[in-house]
Amino acid sequence: MPFLSGRMPLRAAKRNTELREDVAEGMTIVDADALSQVLSAVDLQVGVARRVALPAGGLLPLAAGAVTLVYVAGGSVQGHPPLTSACSLSVDRASQSVAVTAGSDRLRAGDAFLTLGDTAFLLQADAEASVMVVDLVLSDMTSRLSAVLPDVITVTGFDALEPAAAALAENMGLVDPAACPVRQGDPLICRMMATTVLLSVIRAWAANGCAPAGWPSMSNDPFLDRVVDAIHEEPGREWTVERLASVGAMSRSAFSERFRTALGRSPADYVTEVRVDAAKRMLEEGRSVSETSRELGYASDEGFSRAFRRRTGMTPSSWRQAQRAPVSA
Repeated sequence: MPFLSGRMPLRAAKRNTELREDVAEGMTIVDADALSQVLSAVDLQVGVARRVALPAGGLLPLAAGAVTLVYVAGGSVQGHPPLTSACSLSVDRASQSVAVTAGSDRLRAGDAFLTLGDTAFLLQADAEASVMVVDLVLSDMTSRLSAVLPDVITVTGFDALEPAAAALAENMGLVDPAACPVRQGDPLICRMMATTVLLSVIRAWAANGCAPAGWPSMSNDPFLDRVVDAIHEEPGREWTVERLASVGAMSRSAFSERFRTALGRSPADYVTEVRVDAAKRMLEEGRSVSETSRELGYASDEGFSRAFRRRTGMTPSSWRQAQRAPVSA
């Protein structure tokens, strides 16, 4: 990802035509509607927060394969491997401006860090540090999110860019979860709090100049982006390869090859993935298996259940029951 330079107003997320004229040359401008689409597509299934107190030199391992959000509440930590490949934001609180710089090797109080799990990380405290860690479980839309986000996002000065979300993060997580009993509604509230902080981190990263040119295209191909949007808008439609190719204004063979190259899977696999993700949301809302199956275009409940189980390892009914299990907030 290219590193950009220049300064913009601190409230850069609220962009308009007049503001664009004041942005320094080379600063990436993210379309507000495109950013909203990315944020609205984030579907968090579980967000369990914990507060970790690190002694001087203490290590916090972040495993590969796990999506993890970290907020530094106090002290500072450095990353292993170093975080210098990530984009950083330098916030000048006095002038209310933001500069995009090369990544810093340290995260300090008020900074946020998100990893999608491609690489294992260690965060090491310089002195005593307090960090809030949220272990995230995203829906199948994670695949789409990972296609438009880098594996590592750092937002330095997050507390200045997103003060409300930072205040929320500051108060999330329990030092001793066993000391507090689970209350009714805790899983939902915990998930909503984690979602708010996660969306704010993504917004701060994208809206203040860290996103690459053309973001958030999944494929850097406007014809394929048109196809992806159509699938998400109508997951229950009978999407044949021929129909998808026509949406993208391509021949069947050219479309299949370009789609697989850009998104790493076949069109049919992608349609199934989007349908299963939509099914999870519908089941979570209390819709019946039969109703969900019909709305998503399956010929029978059995066919829907087979597709759902292949993706999740569980039947739709079992998955819904598992979502209702208590989760410590």
